[in-house]
Amino acid sequence: MFQPTVAVLRPDDNRIVDAVEYLQSLDVSPIPDPMLTIDSTGQVPKHADYCIFTSETGVDISATAGWEQRETTVCAVGDQTATALRSRGYSVAVVPSTFTSAGVVDELSTDVDRQTVELARSAHGSDELVEGLEAAGAIVHETHLYRLQRPETAGRSVSFAVDGELDGILFTSPKTVEHFFQIATECDAVTALHRGLEETVVGAIGVPTERTVHNNGVTVDVKPDTVDFTRLAEVTVNQIRGSQR
Repeated sequence: MFQPTVAVLRPDDNRIVDAVEYLQSLDVSPIPDPMLTIDSTGQVPKHADYCIFTSETGVDISATAGWEQRETTVCAVGDQTATALRSRGYSVAVVPSTFTSAGVVDELSTDVDRQTVELARSAHGSDELVEGLEAAGAIVHETHLYRLQRPETAGRSVSFAVDGELDGILFTSPKTVEHFFQIATECDAVTALHRGLEETVVGAIGVPTERTVHNNGVTVDVKPDTVDFTRLAEVTVNQIRGSQR
């Protein structure tokens, strides 16, 4: 059976380990290349009428720091974030159907007028969510729980891509995309990278990630309808194998 080579760029924690194991279960030869390392800021979400969590990482940091929900209405962006919250004992009232800032604003806009809203996320989020909530009348406070740094070891997948040796690549966040192309730029290999990716199936989770890939001159071939990594891997591998027939 054809065993495709697929690069996976998950953070350098258990997520990269789990991703490699899952790809192996799909009879894939994984190229693990962590593009993110988590640097906690030590901050904790403030108490508010609403609190929006945008990632599992933010949930883990907040729970470890002892954040208490009290009477706060919790909003989780993505099913995995919601699952992480519930597994930590928090109740989740809102899970927007669209994994975008606009989707969150649409979900909450009729409820947050004159309400305090705490936005608990990384230091790299866009201003769109804050601006949209404020336009809906919310009093917004943002807590940067962590920063996303590029590991010194990152870059293996870029070399594989430049050499045209990847059947697929899995992008899971805008920051992984930025770091991937930064490495190519630093190596003066952007043109070679674009050429090497021409026959590679490019998968991306969510609209923001897809947009960042496009902004770097590459087309996204696969974007699943959920923000689940296993689904991204599954549909990307299926497309790779379908193209080999």
